[in-house]
Amino acid sequence: MSEVLNIQHLSVSYGAIAALKDVSITVQKGSITAILGANGGGKSTLLKTISGLIPPKSGRILFDGLDISKVSADKITDMGIIHVPEGRQIFGELTVLENLMIGAFTAKEGPVNKAYLRGEFLQRYSDREEVVLSRKEMIANNLLRVYEYFPVLQERKQQQAVSLSGGEQQMLAIGRALMSTPQMLILDEPSLGLAPLIVKSIFEIIADLNKTIGLTVLIVEQNALQTLQIADYAYVLQVGRIVKSDKASVLAKDTTLVEAYLGK
Repeated sequence: MSEVLNIQHLSVSYGAIAALKDVSITVQKGSITAILGANGGGKSTLLKTISGLIPPKSGRILFDGLDISKVSADKITDMGIIHVPEGRQIFGELTVLENLMIGAFTAKEGPVNKAYLRGEFLQRYSDREEVVLSRKEMIANNLLRVYEYFPVLQERKQQQAVSLSGGEQQMLAIGRALMSTPQMLILDEPSLGLAPLIVKSIFEIIADLNKTIGLTVLIVEQNALQTLQIADYAYVLQVGRIVKSDKASVLAKDTTLVEAYLGK
């Protein structure tokens, strides 16, 4: 794997309060990397800083070798870093389909592997290993994929998003992100407030996206043990500092660490 995200000695402050202190992490292309820790540790601040929503006090954020530390949030989104925020932040008065199409705003023409294709596009390009889709084709194919993962969104595509349940709204938030063909998907607490069966389904979809199309995922979660089951590598963030990092399979077996930092 090659390195897609490299955060070097990142510090972030809210006035006199230091939220992140000398944080360094790397994310490998095609991996699932988890940021774990208790509330107030700085996890969401880290994601918002990567996405350009909060300016760093010091340090660098490199994406595909480019320094994006001072790049605006809209340009970072256009580069393919797509952030699903905590609390979903869908557009409640718009329909499900309208929310999804807002996510498609930054979709572009580009190459995709055959595993990414769905429906008519899989049939049309079945004899090719790599295909270049037009922007229109990319959006149509993305919509087919979203509906395949989340059939309820297709069933309710003309309903106002506010009418969806909490779990369905989380599905919509993830689906909206997928409409842009992200290069790296950032997820902030995707399981928050959801029923266990819905959480299980969402985690399975995240793992499938990573496995089938090689989507790079950076995920912040309090549901530590379930996250470690799908992650390749994980960092533990405590009071703004990285206190532990290792392969997810190793951290999952570290009972002392799990109880101390992540809860029993």
